[in-house]
Amino acid sequence: MHSNKKVNKQRIIVFRFSAMGDVAMTAPVLEQFVKQYPDTQLIVVSRALFKPFFTDISNLIFHPIDPKGKHKGLMGLYRLFLELKAYKVDAVADLHNNLRSRVLCFFFRFLSVPIKRIDKGRKEKKALTRKENKVLRPLKSTIDRYLDVFRALHYQSFVLEQSLKRKKKSIPQQLSTYFNDTTHFKVGIAPFAQHTYKMYPLHLMEQVINTLNGLPVNIFIFGGGEEEKLIAQGWEKKYDHVINVIGNINLSEELNLIANIDLMVSMDSSGMHLASLMGIPVISIWGPTHPYAGFLGFGQLQEDCIQIDHPSRPSSVYGNKPCLCGETPCIELIKPEQIIRKIQQKLNNG
Repeated sequence: MHSNKKVNKQRIIVFRFSAMGDVAMTAPVLEQFVKQYPDTQLIVVSRALFKPFFTDISNLIFHPIDPKGKHKGLMGLYRLFLELKAYKVDAVADLHNNLRSRVLCFFFRFLSVPIKRIDKGRKEKKALTRKENKVLRPLKSTIDRYLDVFRALHYQSFVLEQSLKRKKKSIPQQLSTYFNDTTHFKVGIAPFAQHTYKMYPLHLMEQVINTLNGLPVNIFIFGGGEEEKLIAQGWEKKYDHVINVIGNINLSEELNLIANIDLMVSMDSSGMHLASLMGIPVISIWGPTHPYAGFLGFGQLQEDCIQIDHPSRPSSVYGNKPCLCGETPCIELIKPEQIIRKIQQKLNNG
């Protein structure tokens, strides 16, 4: 039995279905894991859209979950379990810990498969965001919580090096002309977020864009749907050095483009995590959320977070609740000049 284990690769199923930023945060962890444990194969279960996050990782199989189609409801999850059962796995790392992943873990328990689940630290996050008796201290990062799951699965020597390593990617063909002029810095701006409470007001972001447009900088606008695309197209028409990429390239091409820029400016949103994945430094803007909650991008620096001190901050873990800072939301108290100063400082220091 023991010698048989030596021959066969260990296999671990990894659950992390959504949100985009959280799924992106798993990729650098898994990439380092397979390097440290080449005899272990990972089967990542996530939404098909997120497959590009994992394409560079060797010894990893991506298995899509279709929660609105064939994997919908209890029967759909059982169908998914049967698909996953075929891999004959040795363990399950539940990096999501939601209803779907818990149901799947329940099925795997019947096979006596060891299961470890992420501790999201809900209690301390509540203490961090409540209005009264707030406990303002840095919590364990989501990345370290992912690490803990693997250590609990008897990979105790697993260590993470959290530093940015720029990925080498080819520039998407339709955007390559913007990279011919090497005198211009390339700055990405991801001005939108899933929750409006953590979005820097667009009229203030436009002031940032207006100033950058007068400098030797090409500005690429990332992230969003049809509504956001129209805003970005408006900026593209108005400013010579603004390029809208929303709706023009797919996620793989977007990652390739990000790998070739100098800097990303983002909210506490997926833009930060996509840049982190490609090893690009990010200037991040924080409103009702806070880096202390543990969602700062992989390898990003606390000093590159722009935020104001206020006794009511943070009021939300995910940005889905309004700011409690009074009449003016805290994110609106950040001046465009602060952001511009930080961008210039970061670009000049290379």
